[in-house]
Amino acid sequence: MNFELSEDQVAFSDMARAFAQNELEPHAAEWDAESFFPVDVIRKAGELGFCSLYAPESVGGLGLSRLDASIIFEQLSMGCTSTTAYLTIHNMVTWMLADFGTREAVAQWGEKLATGELLGSYCLTEPNSGSDAASLKTTAKRDGEHYVLNGSKMFISGAGSTDFLVVMARTGGEGPGGVSAFAVDAKSEGISYGRKEDKMGWNSQPTRMITFEDVRVPANHLLGNEGDGFKIAMKGLDGGRINIATCSIGTAQQALNKAREYMLERKQFGKRLADFQALQFRLADMVTELVAARQLVRMAATKLDAGHPDATTYCAMAKRFATDVGFKVCDEALQLYGGNGYIKEYPVERYVRDTRVHRILEGTNEIMRLIISRRVLADGAAEL
Repeated sequence: MNFELSEDQVAFSDMARAFAQNELEPHAAEWDAESFFPVDVIRKAGELGFCSLYAPESVGGLGLSRLDASIIFEQLSMGCTSTTAYLTIHNMVTWMLADFGTREAVAQWGEKLATGELLGSYCLTEPNSGSDAASLKTTAKRDGEHYVLNGSKMFISGAGSTDFLVVMARTGGEGPGGVSAFAVDAKSEGISYGRKEDKMGWNSQPTRMITFEDVRVPANHLLGNEGDGFKIAMKGLDGGRINIATCSIGTAQQALNKAREYMLERKQFGKRLADFQALQFRLADMVTELVAARQLVRMAATKLDAGHPDATTYCAMAKRFATDVGFKVCDEALQLYGGNGYIKEYPVERYVRDTRVHRILEGTNEIMRLIISRRVLADGAAEL
């Protein structure tokens, strides 16, 4: 067990940190205030390979491990949580197409998604199926050489501003076995987009409902086989949980950095905040829990890369722990700022708002506990 980064990983980290400092952090507050989706900056990220970190080289991706991707996303999220979170979603969509798409679908979209020329969205959640994703109602009915999509999706990141959709729809009976996945042109006739949601955080990426009314999708745009959709979605979510946990870690690290700087500068009762033992102890707890969360996330990423049989459980543990810790560290950083932490002149209030949703998406933390406990209580279960 070597906890040190390799030379390549250090280089990736340095490159991502430079991009975050130069292209993301200087604009993050403005993007948040104006709810601006920085497409041009995302395409710049694509030029560096950040839109296809673990997509295969055959489509122009970097073909990196999930651990390598986590190291990169951590640095990017220190610049802008919301924009990095969108990049993680785009990466997942690009990987899904490259791994499960037909030759025709990959030829149409693969390289353009990998470079960021085209942007993608992931469409699973519906108005009546959030945590219970297997109960989704959107249908895809075969009609000759096409499938016809009908239904709606909600809370879709990038919706209305992206070019490509991965859509989960029901082609068979009830339950997970009846779900299939499709590559869909986001500009297809019959697709309409709802209003942009007014959100607490994640404001640099639009979130909308998508409605499908008799949308015709070529049959060769099916990902995998009929009935594979839920399996594909769950494979994507394992990586997605690593990604969103990583965004929490990176944001929390930046919050910790800012709080440290503030404690060294701010004086009360004739002393620096950094000289008060109670605040020193609080900072010590913050960094200890953050390091523990980071190591759990990286271990889970390693399990996922290795195809470990308990990878899903480790991803659930990492997501639950890191998103809880990340939010807690950001909230503690705000507390250390006092009243200044609550105003938008300082970034910590944005960190709190942006990390709060991480405990909900990619499977709520309650669902993560369910996944973990089922594994622990399973008949004949060995120790993790």
